Amino acid sequence: MAVLSKIRQHSAIMIGVIALALFSFIIQDLFTKGNFGKSSKDVGSINGKDIAFEDFRIKVSNVEKSGQGVTSTEASKRVWDQEVTVALLSAEFDKLGLRVGEKHILDILKADQNIGKNPMFLNAAGMFDVAKFKEYFKSNPEQAQYLKDREKDAELNAKFQIYNTLVKSGIYTTESEGKFNYEMASNKVNFAYVAGLYSTIKDSDVKVTDAEIVDFMKLSPKKFKSEETRNVEYVLIEDKASVADENEIKSKINGLLSGSVVYNQATGKNDTLAGFRTTSNVIDFVNSNSDVPYDSTYVAKKDLPAVDADQLFNLAPGAVYGPYVYGKYYCISKSLGKKSGVNAKASHILISYEGTQVPNKKEKRTKEEAKAKAEAILAQVNANPDSFLMLAFTNSDDSSAQQGGDLGYFGPNQMVKPFNDFVFNNGIGKVGLVETPFGFHIIKITDKQDGIRLATVAQKIEASEATSDKAFTQATKFEMDAADKDFNKLAKEMKLTVTPGVSVKGMDENFGPLGNQRAIVRWAFEKDSKEGAVKRFEVANLGHVIAKVKTIDNSGLIPVDQARPYVESILKNKKKAELLKAKMNGSSLEAIAKATGSAVQQATNVTLENPVLTGGVGQEPKVVGNAFALAANKLSAPIEGVTGVYVVKNISAVKAPALKSYADQVARLKGQSASDVNRVLPALKEDADIKDNRKDFNY
Repeated sequence: MAVLSKIRQHSAIMIGVIALALFSFIIQDLFTKGNFGKSSKDVGSINGKDIAFEDFRIKVSNVEKSGQGVTSTEASKRVWDQEVTVALLSAEFDKLGLRVGEKHILDILKADQNIGKNPMFLNAAGMFDVAKFKEYFKSNPEQAQYLKDREKDAELNAKFQIYNTLVKSGIYTTESEGKFNYEMASNKVNFAYVAGLYSTIKDSDVKVTDAEIVDFMKLSPKKFKSEETRNVEYVLIEDKASVADENEIKSKINGLLSGSVVYNQATGKNDTLAGFRTTSNVIDFVNSNSDVPYDSTYVAKKDLPAVDADQLFNLAPGAVYGPYVYGKYYCISKSLGKKSGVNAKASHILISYEGTQVPNKKEKRTKEEAKAKAEAILAQVNANPDSFLMLAFTNSDDSSAQQGGDLGYFGPNQMVKPFNDFVFNNGIGKVGLVETPFGFHIIKITDKQDGIRLATVAQKIEASEATSDKAFTQATKFEMDAADKDFNKLAKEMKLTVTPGVSVKGMDENFGPLGNQRAIVRWAFEKDSKEGAVKRFEVANLGHVIAKVKTIDNSGLIPVDQARPYVESILKNKKKAELLKAKMNGSSLEAIAKATGSAVQQATNVTLENPVLTGGVGQEPKVVGNAFALAANKLSAPIEGVTGVYVVKNISAVKAPALKSYADQVARLKGQSASDVNRVLPALKEDADIKDNRKDFNY
């Protein structure tokens, strides 16, 4: 209503704007769909291979229909990742000339439970029968497309298994590598050194500019690779109830407590209507006057509004409490009585057996063995009730074992029937044994909660039409004025707060603290959304967001503000290193130490495998490596290390004795490289030319 009211107030202007927009749309349509222009039909490409939008759209639609509750953007991400993976790996398969035959494909298909264990395809011995499988699809040609699709996937899967095996076979460790690994761990060096630590120079004495950070990233563009980004700042004008609105709602709900007199047009007389306190049909009264329908559930005290829980729970039957605020509602409640034991708390020890659907059985056992064990544990608990917690921890097959079997509070019918009946038909402290489809349960009832049934009239605290109109007017004015005024100054004039830049990528859904606001992100990447572009968005249950594109980054590098925490310290240390080097002059360590105001220190029996310097310095592999490379009693040039600049003097190096075999070292290195096969796909993606146009197709 607020929007319609505003349109009526500015109808002449709006008609002109709409006419102009329609004209612009028609012209744009002519240019994009006629001979004047051409729009891309591809959602992207991988190494020059295009991905047609229509095929992509169908796959995204299928993911959305899968019942997993994913958004179209998330569905498009899943399909895109799959398309990239398949394209890159397929190209590798083709390069290697990989081929698979019918046997390979059948082996993959059989691994699918829906095929390999399908009774239609099994012989009398319960084994997969290829002849039956083929005959089924021959007799049911309408299923041929399903099989064709599955065979295509199976072919890719089979090729991948071969490819994976080839990669694993190509990863090996030589005897020389084993020897080198041994020497890194066993060769030792002793050296003296002088350290000029970076920490001796204040960070404030060295500055790092944004330009320097960008230049650093450009040296390793793959390391700092990023999609296009937009930095968007915004103002939020909430469409929420004013103090006057809240008072009006409170007054209205207060008025429901007592009876009222209304004129009856049919009879021409005044009728007296009962109020909440005196109504004879409280359920109808709630359903007629509340924004939340009547709920007959008995509620435990812990589940009542925290501030008002004591007053509500202790209401006498028929008594009324309120008005009070609960969340976004003003409420009045009437007690309809209490009930004991509405919730229960129990602990259990589950002893399952083969055939039950329990994933983490502690041991294999038959049903008879499980029953015997459960009865033995029950006897232990009855003999020593305090032993329940430890017995649950060591014996229970349920995940609650880690909590001593404690299941917390639960209501009626939340557990399987035998379990539920035992707990709700017995008192606190009762211990017993019941059987369910999960196995045998030794149950101990540890607590019960009483509950109260409340009839509650709840009316939502929301903005009135006048308040919404005011917010709309303010938001519209801000949007129009921001087109040619400074965004931040305007916000200050209108006493609004600007939320600083939110950095987003083209396929992001989340927009900073506002959460999922895909429409704002999509707008920020439209061709017309240049730097400085401003647009207002109506956000459900929140209000009006007036967004401004602050900066556009098409550099292909991550934003400077994201890189700074990592890069700044590196660049500052480089600048500090130059300052320290300038001081480190001298023909001896003692002279250098004097020039830098430090001391000569000793490093003893240091290895390349563990290049740690004592005194809190930490790992300095470059320093230790230089020490090994120096001739005895030779002085190094200044070395830029991790924590400072070092000058070292080799005192002695001790070479470890050669071994007859380095098999142990080779085996250890093989174990470390076992997961290297998982690095193949990320490496292919890093080197690939991938163009992602999804943002142009409203995903």
